Amino acid sequence: MNESNCPVPREQQPTNEFIELSRSIIFSWPKTKTSLILVLIKFWVGAFVLFLLISSGSIYFKTSILKYILLSFFCSLVIPLLISVKLYVGWNHVFKRLVSERIEYEESGWYDGKVWIKPLVLKEKEALIASIEVKPILKNLIQIFSIISVLALSGILLFQYYNF
Repeated sequence: MNESNCPVPREQQPTNEFIELSRSIIFSWPKTKTSLILVLIKFWVGAFVLFLLISSGSIYFKTSILKYILLSFFCSLVIPLLISVKLYVGWNHVFKRLVSERIEYEESGWYDGKVWIKPLVLKEKEALIASIEVKPILKNLIQIFSIISVLALSGILLFQYYNF
């Protein structure tokens, strides 16, 4: 954006928000689907080990070891689920700001919010960034979130209807 024509502070401009989010350590994970999957698997394995250690302290662990392993397996899916939700919320916020015709911004605090209408050239540039860069990330996050949700729900159904 040309700073002389734009009243929006630099850190609140959607293009700069996209660049900042792309450079972030955590929010750069979904840029490629395989790197995101690997990171989520690492968190899931770590959570699985932690949940397995916690459940091993149970008196009943020795009598029904399969139940506690499966319980740890499905409960540990919460961690990758929460991470994927956090990533989706952040990227979706930037996507909405990029495709919006208006930019809501604050000059010094929450009490002085203003709205600036984007010029056509900037609107087209940011819509292109949103469709080429951000939309595939959101699509990948939705797919991964769906897979994790299906696994978690199948675990819930397994424990609801199958007696160990």
